Amino acid sequence: MSSFEPLVFSGVQPTGNLQLGNYLGAIKRWVELQNSYNCIYCVVDMHALTTNPAPEKLIQHTREVVAAFLASGIDPKKHIVFNQSRVYQHAELAWIFNCIARIGWMNRMTQFKDKVGRDREKASLGLFAYPSLMAADILVYRATHVPVGEDQRQHLELTRDIAQKFNSDYSHRIESLGIGINLKAGDEIICGFFPIAEPLISETSMRIMSLRDGTKKMSKSDPSDLSRINLDDTPDDIARKIRKAKTDSGPFPETMEELKNKPEADNLAGIYAALDDRDKESVLAEFRVKQFSDFKLALIDILVEKLSCVSSELRHLKNDPAYIDSVLKDGSRRASVIAEKNMKHIRDIVGLLQD
Repeated sequence: MSSFEPLVFSGVQPTGNLQLGNYLGAIKRWVELQNSYNCIYCVVDMHALTTNPAPEKLIQHTREVVAAFLASGIDPKKHIVFNQSRVYQHAELAWIFNCIARIGWMNRMTQFKDKVGRDREKASLGLFAYPSLMAADILVYRATHVPVGEDQRQHLELTRDIAQKFNSDYSHRIESLGIGINLKAGDEIICGFFPIAEPLISETSMRIMSLRDGTKKMSKSDPSDLSRINLDDTPDDIARKIRKAKTDSGPFPETMEELKNKPEADNLAGIYAALDDRDKESVLAEFRVKQFSDFKLALIDILVEKLSCVSSELRHLKNDPAYIDSVLKDGSRRASVIAEKNMKHIRDIVGLLQD
């Protein structure tokens, strides 16, 4: 094997109805990546167990997330869409990586610190080891590229560290088995099994904030439904929420500096820019000193234009769980073939007897 075949892997937790932030922050990019890469898209339901969800809700939310993938344009025939727990090799490789990763690496994970706060001793082991399973998600397929946002960059760096240490620790074994390729490790060349996955960071990606508070991330857990655009919202829902979105009473900002100092306006301008595949500077140039009411009407129009097909298809798919389950079953079968092929080599590398 002279090189790794380009392959994209990404996953999302099944946390219920997805909203505009999920769409613009991840799913829209995933749809675009289908044109350039072979892609594996996963609903990471085992990761979701760290939040102790009600079993019935976990099943429902898994189906809803897949429905959102399909409604947005992800092709489950050309690419692979599945739920993580059906492919047991994820958990198997995660244990091997638990023995590769170091406690110090895990202690540096800022997301774990943010989530547990001062209750570290009460946190689950699963939450602490979450990044190790995430590394397994990616590397069990030997994925070469991972679309990431800023909040996932550190986890991908850990994945790269684990891959490098595995390759280094088992370099001679990998070479003797004839199943690796030459990789650069510092100043030397070693025979490695795992690629060092590269981040795919969109130049236009942004963090979508609440429609009611521009300093908080848009979230489906916000008690106010007016704070977000849900992917299954109707055109009337979208229009009502944008009209009620918090903005200043004055005209649209005149300069980028002024826009940045107005978080709600900055957020709405960013949403418009992301939907129209342009930058905020051009949005500012178009709406500078116009009334916010005029800008909101334009924003409503583009939201309805871009999301109406997604919303209607999503509502249809959510009423067809049998079809969603068939997609997951087929995707899991295809993912398992790739994962098991790689795991057979990994078991040989680390010295686990197998048939």
